Amino acid sequence: MAKKNEQTSKKAATAASKVLKDPKSSKNAKTAAGSALTQAPDKKKKK
Repeated sequence: MAKKNEQTSKKAATAASKVLKDPKSSKNAKTAAGSALTQAPDKKKKK
């Protein structure tokens, strides 16, 4: 399977994170938010 180079912007990733943390968010909203986060760039580890 080919690797996709799509990335979600930091702003969109932050919004998606808030949706996932909100217990009132619908299942569809959480599914879309999770999909967006899978495309977010990896965070660099602090040493």
